[in-house]
This record gives sequence, C-alpha cells and structure tokens, in this order.
Amino acid sequence: MKNLIFNLGFATIITHELDAMTQSEWRILFILRNLPEKTASDAFVILHVPLIAVLLWLTNNKYEIIKNCSRIALCGFLVIHSELHKLLENSPNYTFNSNLSLGLIDSAGLFGFVYLILVFVSWLRSSDKLLTTN
Repeated sequence: MKNLIFNLGFATIITHELDAMTQSEWRILFILRNLPEKTASDAFVILHVPLIAVLLWLTNNKYEIIKNCSRIALCGFLVIHSELHKLLENSPNYTFNSNLSLGLIDSAGLFGFVYLILVFVSWLRSSDKLLTTN
C-alpha cells in the first residue's frame, strides 16, 4: 500500500509539472521569473531532466536507507509544495485555477501526507515490536 501511495504521489507531481508548463509556472518562481520568457521556459523544462533523473535514482535506490529517506523527503516536499501554491495563489502571474491544476496540486500533497502517515505508523509498529520482544 505504501509503495502505491508513493507512486501515485510521484506520478501526480510529475503530471503537475506538465500542467505547470501550460501555466508558465516559471513566471512565479523566484529566479526564473527575472529571466527573458524564452530563456525561463527553456530552463524550466531542461532543469526537470536532471531533477527527475536524480529523484528516480534516489527513490528507487538499491540501498533501503537511501530509498526510504528520499521517499520521505519527497513526500514532505509534496505537502510543502501544495501549501506554497496556496501562498502564491494571489500572485498576478498565478494561473493554477482550473479543477485539473488544483486537483493535481492538492492530490500530490494528499498522497505525500498519507505516505508520511503510513511511514510513521509502520515505524511505530516496528518500534512496538522491538519493545515487546525485549
């Protein structure tokens, strides 16, 4: 169940990034918004290649500690990301107002939150087992 929730969160944020292209999200990002439009949009797209490659490598790493910690970090980001969108919704360049855009942003945050809860519950259960076997 935990893997499914993580994968849904990851897929939702990636799909949000597709939507972010159509919404010109670089216009609200602190560094990119100061660049010329073509440069900013190209940079926005190109920067996603190494970002996604690194995230895929980390969150599917053969070392469990790296995989688990990076999944927790990414899911924490999903929650923070959805809140950042709420903070930016009054910006004049903010265009994520459609049901699709809001659904992707909110769903990613929800999947991240649920994943973190599942990790916490799993951690509590394993801690409980350690305490009761001693």
